[in-house]
Amino acid sequence: MHRLHFERRLIVKQFLAAMLLAGVLVPLLRAADTPPPPTTKVGDIAPDFTLTDQNGNKVSLHDFKGKKNVALAFYIFAFTGG
Repeated sequence: MHRLHFERRLIVKQFLAAMLLAGVLVPLLRAADTPPPPTTKVGDIAPDFTLTDQNGNKVSLHDFKGKKNVALAFYIFAFTGG
């Protein structure tokens, strides 16, 4: 009976230690995954950037300045399996 009581107390202590550790580590891990706040605001002129199009060609934003309107769309989970 004494050994069972000791084992039960040990399990409870381990469980509480795990919960305490999770309570400390989970917020730290989430903070590490949090992206920095955006530096541009609605209405700001977009900074120049270069991307690869569907054909493998490099396309820069400045290529369209004064010629065409550009719409940017961000698909958060595109091609990530998420």
